[in-house]
Amino acid sequence: MATTSPLEEFFVKDSMEEQSPLSPSLDVFPPKQEGGRSEGCHHHVPSDMMVPYISRMLMEDEDDTDDKLLSDHPALLQVEQPFAQILSSPSLGAINGDTNDLLQDGGGDERTPNYSSLSRCTYAVVGEFLKGMDEANMLLPGDNGFISDEQQVNQMVRRESSHRQSGSKKRNNRDDNLEDEVTTRSGKAMMMIKEPEDICAHETMLEDMMSNGHETYIRDLEKLRIDMANEAQKNSSKGGKKAVSNNVVDVSSLLIFCAQAVAANDHARARGLLKQIKQHASETGDVTQRLAQCFARGLEARLLGMGSQLWQLQLAERLSIDEYLKAHNLYMAACSFNKVVVCFSTMTIMQAMEGKTRLHIVDYGMRFGFHWAHLLRLLASREGDPPEVRITAIVRSRLRPCPAELIEDTGCRLIKCAHEFGLPFSFHVIRKKWEEVCIEDLDKHPDEVLVVNDHFNFSTLMDESIFFDNPNPRDIVLHNIKKMRPHIFIQSILNNSYGYSYLSRFKEVLSYYTAMFDMFDATMPRESKSRVVLEQGLFGRAALNVIACEGIDLLERPEKYRQWQVRNQRAGLRQLPLEPTIVSTLKEEVRMCHHKDLLICEDGQWLLQGWMGRILFALSTWVAEESSSE
Repeated sequence: MATTSPLEEFFVKDSMEEQSPLSPSLDVFPPKQEGGRSEGCHHHVPSDMMVPYISRMLMEDEDDTDDKLLSDHPALLQVEQPFAQILSSPSLGAINGDTNDLLQDGGGDERTPNYSSLSRCTYAVVGEFLKGMDEANMLLPGDNGFISDEQQVNQMVRRESSHRQSGSKKRNNRDDNLEDEVTTRSGKAMMMIKEPEDICAHETMLEDMMSNGHETYIRDLEKLRIDMANEAQKNSSKGGKKAVSNNVVDVSSLLIFCAQAVAANDHARARGLLKQIKQHASETGDVTQRLAQCFARGLEARLLGMGSQLWQLQLAERLSIDEYLKAHNLYMAACSFNKVVVCFSTMTIMQAMEGKTRLHIVDYGMRFGFHWAHLLRLLASREGDPPEVRITAIVRSRLRPCPAELIEDTGCRLIKCAHEFGLPFSFHVIRKKWEEVCIEDLDKHPDEVLVVNDHFNFSTLMDESIFFDNPNPRDIVLHNIKKMRPHIFIQSILNNSYGYSYLSRFKEVLSYYTAMFDMFDATMPRESKSRVVLEQGLFGRAALNVIACEGIDLLERPEKYRQWQVRNQRAGLRQLPLEPTIVSTLKEEVRMCHHKDLLICEDGQWLLQGWMGRILFALSTWVAEESSSE
């Protein structure tokens, strides 16, 4: 058993990326125009099910609508079958997630155990229904210039329906070979209805991670070291881990050339390049093969004009909690990214709470909340009476769904932990668009320490590329945080920038994922099934979104830390200096426990993390401009 530092207690097993993507935002995951044959979506839906189906849509509560759109009616399943075939790749099955889930708080979008892998939306049925809603919508009042989530989905469906009608004739003349590849590449592997999970088993895992986060982290870290040592010994006996391949094809260049052809609508050249890429793609191969497997799917979806459909269907996919937690634990053990974020937040809050008796944490996009359980434990064990703690969870937007009732489950688990620790605790949920959350929603007490927290989530807010009005939702959220006058605003960001063209976005994402996959190869066994879940499920889902989607379907719009610095300052926030003792502690832990090529350094008042010189994540703390820095 490797020795551990006393300060290792801060490294709890949380905060893995609903999300992004990058997460390392992980998160996300966690899918554009219609690209199957035009006749593939025009199955007849019997009238005896149309009225009940539409009635359910109209009558259900908004929070429940998404889940109850699933139907077992044979006609609906027939409509969905072509998309089911596309999604049921041999490598993934129903494994889909969001890389930002890995980055956030140790949990991605919480997954319900009883969901099947059927898709949520049937475009043929919903599209016809929405046509009849257009005139009624024109009579409704506006939404202060912002498009609601429901309106966004409606617009996407109508756009896809219109595209099908106008483009079907052109598609009939297209070479169908590639399209047939997409719909038949899984052979007999159709999308399966998953059996219900053992609820007791995953609840036990969740409770164990809540109550024994540090011990679980140490156990998984030691297991990973043993697995890597065994793999190295096995490969050594076979003559080396990474045998030199006779194939000297530059897969990265092929990917870029293919993206150029797709951007230029040169379909013939793109299909040829994609065929070459697939010849060098494998989910269990070397780094470039795994990367090619991940990116080829997104390029193929964009080439066929099916990014939007695939993305909407993947939003309905549910990764089992057991699979997700195993992947999350592997990620936490293998690299330091999320542990540093959790440790940074925990130590910063503990310092702010010295001599204080009340704490209020406002957490944007919270999910499983593992690391908050560890913070509660530390607060309960400090000298003197335990402080009163309140957590307000800001539920994530519907573009990255987390069933609302599961947020309540997270609150119940935290309440249980606090009770065991003897800590006064309350948990609240706010269900609003993030740009509408303001200080009046918080019931702020004058003597409480208010901490606003964002773990890799603000990159999902719309920016200038969608909202041309000033301010946009991203700036509105920052202005509202400033008005809350928090004692500390802790911000963790994905250090990435997509630029203003598809090709620049593709190159940036390729560079980002190359660094992540290279890190995985250096720190995780190649034969690990959980590694496949990470790369092809969670990161693969996020890559599909970034590569194949545009407009409001594009989930992640990350910015580099210098861009966030300007944006925050423009919103009236002032950056706080990094605490030297916290920085030195984190650097020492990374040096002692993790791979030598994992980077942690400072630039100005930002704490940066990366791999082999490539900056991937950044952390900083802020207060309102007029506030003191006490």
